[in-house]
Amino acid sequence: MTARYGCGLVVGKFYPPHRGHLYLISEAARQCERVSVLAMAARPETVPLADRVAWLRAACAGQPGVTVTGAACDVPVDFGDDAIWTAQVAVMRAALEVAGEPAPDAVFSSEPYGAELAARLGARPVTVDPGRSAVPVSASQIRADLAGHWDDLAAPARAGLAVRIVVVGAESTGTSTVAQRLAAACAARGGAFARTACVTEAGRDYTVAKWERDRAGALAAGTPAGRAGLDGSRF
Repeated sequence: MTARYGCGLVVGKFYPPHRGHLYLISEAARQCERVSVLAMAARPETVPLADRVAWLRAACAGQPGVTVTGAACDVPVDFGDDAIWTAQVAVMRAALEVAGEPAPDAVFSSEPYGAELAARLGARPVTVDPGRSAVPVSASQIRADLAGHWDDLAAPARAGLAVRIVVVGAESTGTSTVAQRLAAACAARGGAFARTACVTEAGRDYTVAKWERDRAGALAAGTPAGRAGLDGSRF
């Protein structure tokens, strides 16, 4: 398909990034030569802007025409206030300029305000899935029930928001058993804990791999290989 627009713009809080956002970005990428994604975050919000930008960049890594940047913005949201609109758009323009992004030819949005935003940026409005029939999810729904909408999060956001418990101990002291029982106890609680999973032991495999790598290197160099301790040291 020949691109209809030179540069598309997708603006949002991405608080947090989810499947609907990725669908919107993909549609923009399909219709544009390049797409600027601008994440805007206010300081009181609990998910840092840097995390949102990093998650979006990871999620969009397979789309070479898509770039992601972020902007801190504490201007309130009021779609009926012209002064607030002016301030919000000024932040967007400044963020895009600092990032070296061109002025957009089209603004892609699933929200009613998309047409007004496009007009203020001198771009064409493109509405994608306005009734959310293709991807029926919103960030407010996810924030209200994170566990219930876990699968709707973008994969990098799931990785970033997952809670991890690490059981540390010497070899053969029961760490694997403790981890398995802890995971089972958490899962039994249900609710947000229902999907708790136990990850298999990694330390032993890491130590063996490190020892084998070091031994191979020593043999190749003609030096004594020695033996590797459990912590990777030599003795």
